[in-house]
Amino acid sequence: MSKELFDRGESASDRNELRTKSEGGIPRLRKPERHQVEMQFLSLDQLLEPDHPARAIWAAVKRLDLSRWLNLVKAVEGSAGRAATDPALLVAVWVYATVNGVGSARHLATLCDPVQGQLGYRWLCGGVTLNHHTLSDFRVEHGAAWDELVTQIAGSLMHVGLVTMTRVAQDGMRVEANAGKSTFRRRQTLQQYLEEAKEQVTVLKQLVDEAPQELSQRQIAARERAARERLERIELAIKNCEELQGRREKRAEVDCKPAKEARASTSDPDARNMKFPNGGYGPGHNVQYCTDVASGVIVGVAITNAGSDSQQCPPMLEQLRHRYDRIPGEILIDGGFVSRDTIDVAEARGCKVYAPVKEEQKQRAAGKDPFAKKPGDSPAVARWRERMGTDLAKMIYKERCESAEWVNAQARNRGFYTMPVRGLPKCRTIAVLYAIAHNILQSIKLRTQAAAG
Repeated sequence: MSKELFDRGESASDRNELRTKSEGGIPRLRKPERHQVEMQFLSLDQLLEPDHPARAIWAAVKRLDLSRWLNLVKAVEGSAGRAATDPALLVAVWVYATVNGVGSARHLATLCDPVQGQLGYRWLCGGVTLNHHTLSDFRVEHGAAWDELVTQIAGSLMHVGLVTMTRVAQDGMRVEANAGKSTFRRRQTLQQYLEEAKEQVTVLKQLVDEAPQELSQRQIAARERAARERLERIELAIKNCEELQGRREKRAEVDCKPAKEARASTSDPDARNMKFPNGGYGPGHNVQYCTDVASGVIVGVAITNAGSDSQQCPPMLEQLRHRYDRIPGEILIDGGFVSRDTIDVAEARGCKVYAPVKEEQKQRAAGKDPFAKKPGDSPAVARWRERMGTDLAKMIYKERCESAEWVNAQARNRGFYTMPVRGLPKCRTIAVLYAIAHNILQSIKLRTQAAAG
């Protein structure tokens, strides 16, 4: 009996063979054989095409100073100890993964498998095996070292004149937090969870003391770590909830309205409920990128849990001064960043602000000049209003879209919609990693164009 439910009938090749039999014999043909095992003597370097992106990323990473990581390596020549994984390899693998939209350490570990992994990752690894613990720990435990790479890349491009930082653009991007809406609890509920977490730690210690043979050392360590981390998250959630409640009460006194009871997440206490571009609300973080307009290189990275951008410009200018010992001459920001204090601080530091005047059309309809000085305006704010009424300022402001918003779009295209980690320090490292991946690709493009003349 046939194994197939329906007879497929006579195939075209069978009909051709029958036809050729009657005409004088079966033809000899070279047919594909895809199950034959072959031994090929080719290196990884020979298998990877010369213009593969992995090669360009590796060359760019090899130019970076990775001494912050190298100084942490304890295994040195002439002493005992297992050899450490080259930081250049781990940086290159994560940059290449970020460019390809890979954010999971477990997925990346499978891509780097020496046998079944993808060729680009295998070429970068060169036979070095990587597990997801090594990849994950390297990504989130060295925030300062990752942040320094942003300064290195942008600074090296400034040194050769490819980045000027005379005009920058800043924009915010809402990224979903690694926490659900249902994890947000009020202080009273968080206090109950805290008591339960403490009790869980106590019970676990008793279990280890009374019956240590029931669990292996690895299981004990894992359970202790999980209980300790849960306790720390709840304690941080209570602290953040109290701080948020205090700010709400102060704002309620000014608005003469009752303050709503604050809530915090037990999964990611640093996350805040904020509005997203689709109009919905959810737990998220506010990622800020500052971009050099002329080159498209990211020169500053920040992250906050504030849902508004109104106070984000002055800290970014201070960050640029700290990174490069200079302040840009001009900064382009959208209406969400505009406040009188922001303009005053920027002008005091020698930076001109280009931002739209609020309710310009509404003021025109009411017969008012939107660019005229308003009561309470400082001299800096008055100059800003007058400046934005000129055609030159409006033309300059159009560059914000093709720089700041373009950078955000590139990050979105690489899958930067949800944070794969929790906590502001770790989330900032993720934002920095996306900036590094963008800057490496952009630096390759800029250097190629400069070499071509």
